[in-house]
Amino acid sequence: MAAHGSPDSGIDSPNIPHHASIYATFSVHILKDTMTQQRYQNGKRVIKRWDEVFKAVAAEPRRQLIIALSDAHPDETVSLPENAVNPNVPRDSAVLRQQLHHCHLPMLSDHDFITWDTEPLVAGRGPRFDEVAAVFESLQSNATDIPESLVFGCQRLEREQQEQLDDSMAE
Repeated sequence: MAAHGSPDSGIDSPNIPHHASIYATFSVHILKDTMTQQRYQNGKRVIKRWDEVFKAVAAEPRRQLIIALSDAHPDETVSLPENAVNPNVPRDSAVLRQQLHHCHLPMLSDHDFITWDTEPLVAGRGPRFDEVAAVFESLQSNATDIPESLVFGCQRLEREQQEQLDDSMAE
């Protein structure tokens, strides 16, 4: 066994830079593993959030509500069920009220997209509202690129598409 400070001990010897190199390499691997783990966790979080957003916009009453809230002042609430109805496809108000109360509003609220109250039945923007609103803002700003089969019958997209076409003709 080498004595402390002897040439074979590695302390106060030319082997110290080698140990520092091993330590630095080990530290880099730990840092890379940590960064990889963070990317993995962030990736999982982002996937979960996108899944929640697309689930939120998967039903017409929820889409109509999100559009109505987007049009309202950020601090305002919108009355329901009338703001959850597609104007081209009127629905039974009592049935829609029940569906909103038991299905659509809790789902949106559970993900913090909206807040809501029952008497009167109203909804407002939740802390994560911007995530679902961004989907519609993107669609509206690109209305001319959306297939006609998804535009015809949707008053908002029809209007946006016409405005964009009018603007391009004016240029």
